[in-house]
Amino acid sequence: MKNHTVVTEFILLGIPETSGLETVLLLLFLSLYLFTLSGNVLILMAIISSSRLHTPMYFSLGNLSIFDICYSSVTSPKMLFYLSGQTPAISFQGCAAQLFFYHFLGSTECFLYTVMAYDHFVAICQLLRYTVIMNHHVCSILATSTWTFGCVHATILTSLTFQLPYCEPNQVGYYFCDISAVLPLACADTSLAQWVSFTNVGILSLICFFLILVSYTRIGISISRIRSTEGRQRAFSTCSAHLTAILCAYGPIIIIYLQPTPSPLLGSVVQILNNLVAPMMNPLIYSLRNKDVKFALSRVLCKMGE
Repeated sequence: MKNHTVVTEFILLGIPETSGLETVLLLLFLSLYLFTLSGNVLILMAIISSSRLHTPMYFSLGNLSIFDICYSSVTSPKMLFYLSGQTPAISFQGCAAQLFFYHFLGSTECFLYTVMAYDHFVAICQLLRYTVIMNHHVCSILATSTWTFGCVHATILTSLTFQLPYCEPNQVGYYFCDISAVLPLACADTSLAQWVSFTNVGILSLICFFLILVSYTRIGISISRIRSTEGRQRAFSTCSAHLTAILCAYGPIIIIYLQPTPSPLLGSVVQILNNLVAPMMNPLIYSLRNKDVKFALSRVLCKMGE
């Protein structure tokens, strides 16, 4: 350590292989980010303003909108900042905060989709007892638990990563501070942090995915027993938006972690899809086929236009 300069800031090198495209990427990502913020804010306002949407299902959707606003704001502002020609430097504390909130919100997303899958399971398989099982008290506990467990998960990963000493060089070969990009810069043994981060993230995702799979297996069995075509279509439409959102969320994660030889460019593209495009798509997914949400949105837009 005596022969090295202790790092007080990191330099984000940006998206690999995109030199000269800064203006185009700035306009594209700024548009996606603004659309993400506006779409999710409108969904949240519609849920809050409409008493018809004060149900457990839309309570989870409101939580998802809050998550999407926060998740897209972890990496996008800094990325837009240096794409506009400003300094790509980020302080040591800022890098740690970025990594913490990225994994805090990423794990919260897994928990939240799992809770929503359980909500759909109760709505279809235990319809007559739905309001008893998914009462306001239970919904509050589930929502609080998702954010609490996400915070604990991110605290463990961030502590293991930033308790290590960091020396020169300080160039992060990515567009934000993620564990895989920061750990190679540590001037100490990183095996424990790498092992815990890989197993923690992997096991967490697998457990949530398994629980979602179990819920939808039970839902599929229940739908197959519905005799009327109209009843099956209604049950399927209840789940279709959530299934589409899960594919948008888990698709990029699967692509990133199943690559035998990860491509930096492909990894960046997939991460951007996960950080910007998926949060932007959720308002569209949940509003286009939902009459109650569309009605509430129209009322919000009419009030804003007055």
